Amino acid sequence: MSTGKFVVLVTCDSVQEGRKIGRALVEARLAACVNVLQTPIESIYRWKGSVDTAKEFLLIIKTSRARLKALEAAVKRLHSYDVPEIIALPIERGSRDYLAWLSESVSPARK
Repeated sequence: MSTGKFVVLVTCDSVQEGRKIGRALVEARLAACVNVLQTPIESIYRWKGSVDTAKEFLLIIKTSRARLKALEAAVKRLHSYDVPEIIALPIERGSRDYLAWLSESVSPARK
């Protein structure tokens, strides 16, 4: 049984871009939390017919099913890549308190 919550993985080309995306997502209540891993990862990928490598930085984003589509649109708008990596993994289990906090954090702000 799914919790209706997701961990979303996004890579970007710099810590600064990761921070920009992370802050925008949290401020818009599209994500409860964004971890910006500051240790670069090496990515090996196929792009435009050839195999390439790049140093990238990983974002670990926590959100809800209800906010997932808007989060994806925001990442695409904010990201420097033509085709940003956006992979959503369902959270099957988690601390009840943490999942409640996550839900509250991505709920639209009350006026």
